[in-house]
Amino acid sequence: MIHGSRPDPVLIRNATILTMNDSLDIVEGAVVVSGGRIVSVGAEPQTPCDTVIDAGGAYLLPGFIQTHVHLCQTLFRSYADDLPLLEWLRRRIWPMEAAHTPSTLAAATRLAATELLLSGTTTALTMETVHDTDVVFETLADVGLRATVGKCMMDSDADVPARLREDTMRSIDDSVDLRKRWHGAANGRLRAAFAPRFAVSCTRTLLEAVAALSAGDNVLVHTHASESRDEVDVVRRISGGLSNLEYLAATGLASDRLCAAHCVWVTDNEQSLLAERNVKVMHCPGSNLKLGSGIAPVADMRRRGISVSLGADGAACNNRLDMFDEMRLAATLQAVRHAPGALTARDAVWMATREGARALGLEHELGSIEPGKRADLILVARDRAHLAPDADPWSTLAYACRGTDVQLTMIDGEVLVRDSRLARMDEREVRAKAQEAAREIASRAGC
Repeated sequence: MIHGSRPDPVLIRNATILTMNDSLDIVEGAVVVSGGRIVSVGAEPQTPCDTVIDAGGAYLLPGFIQTHVHLCQTLFRSYADDLPLLEWLRRRIWPMEAAHTPSTLAAATRLAATELLLSGTTTALTMETVHDTDVVFETLADVGLRATVGKCMMDSDADVPARLREDTMRSIDDSVDLRKRWHGAANGRLRAAFAPRFAVSCTRTLLEAVAALSAGDNVLVHTHASESRDEVDVVRRISGGLSNLEYLAATGLASDRLCAAHCVWVTDNEQSLLAERNVKVMHCPGSNLKLGSGIAPVADMRRRGISVSLGADGAACNNRLDMFDEMRLAATLQAVRHAPGALTARDAVWMATREGARALGLEHELGSIEPGKRADLILVARDRAHLAPDADPWSTLAYACRGTDVQLTMIDGEVLVRDSRLARMDEREVRAKAQEAAREIASRAGC
């Protein structure tokens, strides 16, 4: 692999800077980066910089923060189409996750990181499978993506393959040990979360233990909630009649540390609970559409002050990990659910940047272009036919841009994508290894 470098200082000049600060200032000018952080925004410095990048008027904005993905599922792309959620899990996803090996997990992680970096995502909250999560951390340390990673926790479900069925205490101990080994690694770029899959596949004992550990050590908890009506019905049966969020609240999980993916079928009372407990919601419109799960009440939740950020989910249920797709879908689906403008283009860009940082507890470090924050930046082209006349930056980004319009991706001041090409990895090599690994998994899983 070709490894990039972090020259100091770096000047990015001639940019249209969407700062995503509290005032949503748009600045024509330059950004200086040094020591992995933003030093200045606006005027060019008087002193020369080691490296100068001419943006040529392109949009410079914070890297996208995807708050719900499954890196391990990237090799399952096109193997799990046209199925509803629970059948999709039982027939395809769980057998394929069980068939993963350390080498195929590494290949999946590299493929996912390649796609994410090339399309402007710099940070991901990811739920992996039950086993071999060290490999995911090791691979992420090498490829340069910023990530909060959780080992999937599953100690209850008769339909789960044997390799994914865990002993309750073993699941908890393994997650705690992973956190000890990896939280704060790679100069703080990698963090560890607890990741109980969802109430359907976890005992109440496990959920209550995770809630206690999360409260004691201030650890994020990443789970799925109310994704489909079938799932909601199952949770009511196993919980004695509670709704999904009511059940999570009863276990102690509903807090400002809980990151709940989907929340498509949340009642009015559950939305009140989300707002009162400051639970973070991860909206995945592409996945929700492809699995036929529904359209989440995003505009309603945001009006209540609930944090709603964006993620592509896994490549097995979305097929693309492109944040531009999710921004466009998020806004247009709320137009269908309510009326045009219920979720504006600017709202969607905010959800993809600042709101993602808030959800991960990293708003002081990420999500806007301001001095002192980490230099996780992307340059997005403006000179493409499908973007003209580019009358409004928010509209261009949310409705017209594609992942292939990203020209540069920087994390911690290191350029990982330059001129739409990877710096640390060989894309053809990544793709070839991924294709081989996918065939191995499909063969072992019988898919």
